[in-house]
Amino acid sequence: MSLRLSTVILPYRRWHEGGRSAWTRAEQLGFHTAYTYDHLSWRTFRDGPWFGAVPTLTAAAGVTDRLRLGTLVTSPNFRHPVTLAKELISLDDISGGRVTLGIGAGGSGFDATALGQEPWTPRERADRFAEFVPLLDRLLSEDAVSYEGDFYSAHEARNIPGCVQRPRLPFAVAATGPRGMRLAARFGQAWVTTGDPKLYENGTPEQSIQAIRGQAERLDDICAEVGRDMTDLDRVLLTGFTPDRVAPLQSLNAFVDFAGRHAELGFTEIVIHWPIPDSPFAADQKVFEQIAMEAPAQLR
Repeated sequence: MSLRLSTVILPYRRWHEGGRSAWTRAEQLGFHTAYTYDHLSWRTFRDGPWFGAVPTLTAAAGVTDRLRLGTLVTSPNFRHPVTLAKELISLDDISGGRVTLGIGAGGSGFDATALGQEPWTPRERADRFAEFVPLLDRLLSEDAVSYEGDFYSAHEARNIPGCVQRPRLPFAVAATGPRGMRLAARFGQAWVTTGDPKLYENGTPEQSIQAIRGQAERLDDICAEVGRDMTDLDRVLLTGFTPDRVAPLQSLNAFVDFAGRHAELGFTEIVIHWPIPDSPFAADQKVFEQIAMEAPAQLR
C-alpha cells in the first residue's frame, strides 16, 4: 500500500479570510484527508480566533468534492456520544460519505475545565473513553439506542438514516496506552499516535523512532489478543510532536527521509500541519506544497 499524505488545518482563520482557501487548496494539492482539531480553545491560540470543528468541516464539505475530512481528535472532554453522533451523521451525509472521526481520551488542557468541571484524572479519562467509544459505535450503527452507563446514557436515541458510510463512518483512535490501544483494535479502522510526548523537549529523532516502534509492536500484540488482523488497521502518525518538530518540512528530501523511516514501521498515513506563521507550525508554504505534490510518488 502506498503511504498516504494528509494535512491538519487548524480552525483559527475566519472562513472568508483564508479559512476556505486552505481547504480548497488542500484538495487541489492531492492530500488524502484534511483534518482539523476539535477543541474549544487550544494552547497558544487560546486568546485569538478559534472556530468549531464540526461547522468548519461542514463548510469544507461544501467547497470540496474528493478530499476526505476529519477530526484529529475529538474527545469526551466536552462531547457527549448522543449529540456527537447526530452531528457526525449529518456531516457524513452533507459530505457524501467523506468523514473520518479521529477520537481520543482527551487531556488536561483548556477543554478539560471549560464546562465548569474539575479536570478528570488520567484514569477517569480512560474510564470515560472506554465507555464513550463503544456507545458512539452503537449510535452510529443502529437506528435506536438505549444505554445506561457509569458516565453516559442514551434513552431511545434515534439516528435515522445512519451514516452514508456503512456500517458507520471510520474511527481513527488515538492511543499510546494498552486500554486505548484495545479500543483501537476493537473499534478502530485506524490507530493514531503523535509519538512519545516525554521525548518532545529533550529526545532525539532516533529515540523517537524506537519509542514509536515499541508502540507499534504493542499494538500488534493487542491485535493478536483480541483477534484483530493487524494488517486491517491503518496506522496514522500526526507529525509536529516528535523531537523532529518541523524539521521534516524544511525540504522535500528531509520529508521523504522522515516519512520513509516511519513507513518502515508500518505506518500507512502521515499527517502534516498546514503552515501557520509565527507558531510552532511555521513552515515555508512553497516547500509544504512541493512536499504535498511530489512526496507521495517517492514513497510508493
